[in-house]
Amino acid sequence: MSTNHPTNATLEPPPATPRRRVLADLTPLRSSADYRRVWFGQSVSSIGQQMTAVAVAVQVYALTGSAFATGVVGLCSLIPLVGFGLYGGAVADRVDRRKLGLIGSAGLAAVSAVLSVQALLGLHQVGVLYAAVALQGGFFAISGPARSAMIPRLLPPEQLPAANALNTVSMNLGMTVGPMLGGLLIASYGAQAAYLTDTVAFAAVLYAMWRLPELRPTGTPGARASVLDGLRFLREQPNLRTSFLADLAAMIFGLPRSLFPALAASSYGGHAGTVGLLVAAPAVGALSGALFSGWISHIHRHGLAVLAAVAAWGLSIAGFGLTAGHLWVGLLLLAVAGCADTVSMIFRNTMMQVAAPDEMRGRLQGIFIVVVAGGPRLGDFESGSVAALTSPVTSVITGGLACLACVLLLAARRPAFLRYDARHPTP
Repeated sequence: MSTNHPTNATLEPPPATPRRRVLADLTPLRSSADYRRVWFGQSVSSIGQQMTAVAVAVQVYALTGSAFATGVVGLCSLIPLVGFGLYGGAVADRVDRRKLGLIGSAGLAAVSAVLSVQALLGLHQVGVLYAAVALQGGFFAISGPARSAMIPRLLPPEQLPAANALNTVSMNLGMTVGPMLGGLLIASYGAQAAYLTDTVAFAAVLYAMWRLPELRPTGTPGARASVLDGLRFLREQPNLRTSFLADLAAMIFGLPRSLFPALAASSYGGHAGTVGLLVAAPAVGALSGALFSGWISHIHRHGLAVLAAVAAWGLSIAGFGLTAGHLWVGLLLLAVAGCADTVSMIFRNTMMQVAAPDEMRGRLQGIFIVVVAGGPRLGDFESGSVAALTSPVTSVITGGLACLACVLLLAARRPAFLRYDARHPTP
C-alpha cells in the first residue's frame, strides 16, 4: 500500500451504517495492515507500561514507606518528558520516523528488562528505580512524536478521525486494564512478574515498527529541523494554536485530580477506596467515549467540536463540585468529563495531523507531549493553591467555571476557529 497519502485532501467519510455511527469505526484497522500492527503493538505495550508504572510505585513505597518518595517517581518521568519532548519532535522531522520509533521502543524494552533484573536480584535501590523511570521518560519523549507523526502516512486523511478514536481506545485500555493486571501479578508473583510481562509485551510494537516501510519526512532533504521553527510555526497558525490553548484551559483549570484524596475525606466519608473510584471514573468515561465514537468521522466543524467538548468538560467538573457528597452523581459527572476529553482529543489530533504539513508534524507532536506532560502538573498546582485559600469543593467549582470562561473567550477572540472545516483544513 502507499504510505504517502496527500495531506491537503479533504475529509470526506464513507457512507456510514447505523452501527458505525455508534460504535468505533474499525475502517483504519481493516484497510491498513501497517496501522493495524502498530495499533495492536501499542495497545499491548501500553498495558505493559501501566503494569510497570504500578510496580515501580509499589517497589518505591515498600522500600521507603514514604508517599513523598513515591511522588518523586512522577517528577523523574516529567523532567525528561518536558526536556526532551521538543527535541524529539525536531528529530522526528529530520530522520526516518520508522527507525526512530524502533530505537525508542527498543530502549523502553531494555529499561523494562533492567527493572526485571533489579527485582529478581533484590537490589532494593530506590536510585535505580528513579533512574529507570527517567530513562523511560527520555526514550518516550524522543520516539513518541515519531510514532504519532507517522500515522497520517499510513492512512488516508478521511480515516484519521477514526484512527485517533482507536488510538484513544488503546491508551485508555492501557490505563484501565494495565493497573489491574499489574496489581494481580504483583500480589501473586512480585514486581518482577509485571516487569517481565512488560518486557515481553514490547515484542508486539517492535515487530510492528520493523514491518513498517521507510518513513522519512517529506520536507526539503537535508533541511535542518529546528525546535524554534516549530514554535514559530505554531505561533503563526491560529487554528492549531487555539486548539492547544483550549486543551491547556481544560488541564490547568478543570483537572482536580490532586484534590481527590481531600474530597474523599471531606465529602465522601473518608473511605480510601473512594479515591480509586474518583480516579477511575474519568478513564472509564474516556474509554466509553472512544468505543462509541462512530459518529466522529461525520463531523466536519472540528474547531466548534473542540470548544464544545472542552465546555462540556468544564461544566461537568463544576457540576461534580456542586454535587459533592453525592458519590454516584459525582462519578457520573467525572465520567462525562472523561468522555468530553476524549472527543476533544480526537478532534485536536486530527486537526494537527491534517492541517499541518508533514515536515512539521514531529515538532508539533513534541510540543503536544510537553503540553500533555506539563499541563496537568500546572493544574495540580492551581487546584491545590485555590483549595488551600478556600476549600477543595470551591476549587473544583471555580476551576470548572474558569475552564468554561476560557472557552467563551477563545470563541469570542477566534471566530474563525469555530468555522474550521475539516473538508478544507487550514492551520
